[in-house]
Parts: sequence; C-alpha cells; structure tokens
Amino acid sequence: MSDQPRTRQELYDRIRQTGKDEFILEEMIRFGFWAPQGTIPEDPADEIRRQGEIRRELETLRQQSSQLRNEKELRKQMLKQRLEESRRKQKETKERREQERLERAAAWQEKRQKDIIYLGEDVSGGLNNTEANIERLQSHNLPLCNTALEIAEAMGVTIGKLRFLAFNRKTSTISHYIRFKVPKKTGGERLISAPMPNLKQAQYWILENILNKLEVHDAAHGFRENRSIITNATPHVGADVIINFDLKDFFPSISYKRVKGLFQSFGYSEAAATIFGLICTAADIEQVELDGKTYYVALDDRHLPQGSPASPAITNLLCRRLDRRLQGMAENIGFTYSRYADDLTFSAKTENRRHICNIMRRTESIVTHEGFNINHDKTRVLRNTNQQEVTGIIVNNKLNISKKVLKKFRATLHQIEQEGLQGKHWGNSHDTLAAITGFANFVAMVNPEKGAEFQQQVQRIKKKRK
Repeated sequence: MSDQPRTRQELYDRIRQTGKDEFILEEMIRFGFWAPQGTIPEDPADEIRRQGEIRRELETLRQQSSQLRNEKELRKQMLKQRLEESRRKQKETKERREQERLERAAAWQEKRQKDIIYLGEDVSGGLNNTEANIERLQSHNLPLCNTALEIAEAMGVTIGKLRFLAFNRKTSTISHYIRFKVPKKTGGERLISAPMPNLKQAQYWILENILNKLEVHDAAHGFRENRSIITNATPHVGADVIINFDLKDFFPSISYKRVKGLFQSFGYSEAAATIFGLICTAADIEQVELDGKTYYVALDDRHLPQGSPASPAITNLLCRRLDRRLQGMAENIGFTYSRYADDLTFSAKTENRRHICNIMRRTESIVTHEGFNINHDKTRVLRNTNQQEVTGIIVNNKLNISKKVLKKFRATLHQIEQEGLQGKHWGNSHDTLAAITGFANFVAMVNPEKGAEFQQQVQRIKKKRK
C-alpha cells in the first residue's frame, strides 16, 4: 500500500508511466474485480500488459532517438565552434606572421643602415665576423674600424655608399674605374685603371690612415717618402757586377685574397679586411653592348689595379718578407740588394762575382715561394766593362744619365726653342711642356750641373709661350 499514489499528481504520473488500461487493470486486480496474473488461461489482460511493455519500449526508443538528435546537434555545434576557433587562430597566425614579416623587414632595413651583410658572390662569408686584434691595431696606431658602420663613419660616407664602392659584381652597368693603356718604355702596353672620384677618395683614406702608418722593409725604394730611383740606384754605384730582375705582372699577380689577408695581419676583423680588400682591388673587365645598354663583365678574379693610390703601398707591405729574405740571402754572400716596385737589383764587388749563379737560382726560388714570377726576358747581368744601369740611372762610377738620352733631350729642347711645341713630343706624354719640365728636373736630381742647364732652357721656352 505504501507504493500507492497519495496525491492527485502522483496518480497522474503513475497513469502516465504505466498507461491508462494497464493502471485500471492493476487496480481491478488489487480490488478483486479481476484475477491475478497467471490465474486465468489465455488471460485477455496479458494483451493489455504487452501493449504497455511495447509502449514503454517505444517511449525508451523515442528518448534515445531524441538524445541521438541532440548529440548530432551538439556535434554539429561543436564542429561549428571548432571551425570558428580554427578560423580565428588562422587569422591570428596570419596577423602574427604578417607582423613578424614587417618587423623582420624593419629590422633588415635598420641593419642595412648600420651594417653590410652581403657584398657579392664568393666574398661575403666573413662579413659577420667582427672580432679583431685590438692590441695589434693599437700597437700600429691604426684606426679601430672593425665593422661596416665604423668604417663608413671614419671615411665620412653612408653605409649604402660604402656597400656600393665595395660590392663585387661579375656583371654590372657601372664601372668604378676608367681604364686605358699606355706604352711601356721596354715595349708593349701597360693597363692603367684610374679609380673614379668616390672610390679614389676611399682608397686615399685607406692609404693615409692605415697603409702609410706601417713600416716597410728598408730595401724598398719605390713609392716611399724621401725615396726614389736615385736612392734605389745609389747603393750600387761602382759595383763590379749588377744583376737586374723584373717581377712579371707585378700588380695583377697580387690577388684580392692576399690583400684581404694583409689587412687581417694588421689586426683588423675579417669583416673589415673584406671591405678594405674589395675597395683596393678590381677585376679586369670587358665592355659589352647589349640592347643599347653597356655592361661591364669581369674577365678574371679581383687583383691590385695599377692606377689606384693604395696599390703601391700595398705592394711594399706585401713584399716585406720577400725583401727580408732576399736581403738576408744577398748579405750572406756579399751582395747588396734593393727593390724599386717590381725591379730587383743585386750588386757586388769583384771578389763575390763567383756567386752570380747562386744569386740567380736562389732569387728565383724565393720569388716563386713568395707568390711572384720572374720575367726572364728582362733579367740582366751587367759588368763594369759595359754600361751599368739601375732603374734608368747609370751607376758605373757615379749616378748619371745615359749620354745618348741626354743628347736626344738636348736636341729636342733646341728644336722646341727654335720652332715651338707644335709637332714635338718627349716620352709617352701628350703634354710635351710638362714632359720636358719633368725630365729636366729628373736630370737635375741625378746630375745637378747638367740639370740646371736644361731647367734654364725649359724656362726660356715657357717665357716664349706667354
């Protein structure tokens, strides 16, 4: 009796749960109006009970179906939420990546304003290495410029301009040099590469602030203050035998890598040495016309150009070990040694002439080991029984100039004084007046008496032109 409905609402709930017919049947059995289940064979009440079971099963199925529909809806909703979340994340990722790209671009532009990270193929590998030997630089009193920014500030140029001057181009529409050929005194032609003003200014900065502060070997007489072909020839005056050697392709044989290594040996970082080396070297080029446009195509690797103000000083510094070895070798066998650019000169008195072959053999060995080559066509062994010449100056008994050359110069001055400059020339210069003035001054250095005579004659010629 305790499970019987006590309120109207409980009664309604019970009828809803079991069904109206089944509820009435149960009540009739409870009050004795119908036999209990299993008492009457083929009891019609079983049909009512079966219908109730079926109805309850259907209700369960309806609930499950409803639940399944709810799950599909939930899944659809979850999928929608996930899609929205994915789109939101994609948008955030896109915005983040765009922001990162903009930041990288801004950082790149800022870095380009303060640094150089690429200067062309095969030369940019060490631009990120700014480690230097500060102690060595300070010992030579050299400027502490080991980054592109420091170099640019020291030179008074922008990073962009420094990059422009140093960039290694295999093919370009611009050229930093004016190239032309001049005839050699000994025949053939010499290629001169004259730098354009901006590059020339940078090369002069390197010359004055770095190269000129370093000591070269005392045997070197070319391109040095208070040194000349006069000082180069003087040690060999009165020698019994003189041996002259010429270094073949002197400037072109000094590569960019050697020049870069030279600056590193001073204590500069690899980045700075790379920039200095590129500014001081150039490749030979061929000028090509294509579609109405001029291109400059590199024909070889970069090397020292003849015409740069920095090139002579670099050769002297690179030849320090060569000079030291050759002088040491010469002194050991009683010879005197000097060098003017690519001209090597040895001389000795009579008692040491037996070492001529030794000098020639060992000089070639040392020169080759130092990365140069001897031009055998210009090797000369001059004995005092004939005219002995060192870098254009006669040295048999005293410093002098060839009588043949002086006679020719005297005749040229006479013709100019009588007939004027028209159609006259001296040497390879197109400026005849400058050429005769320079040669007269040269003669005065070697032979003051004869030089004074020529200088007076040149002055008379200049007065007639006014």
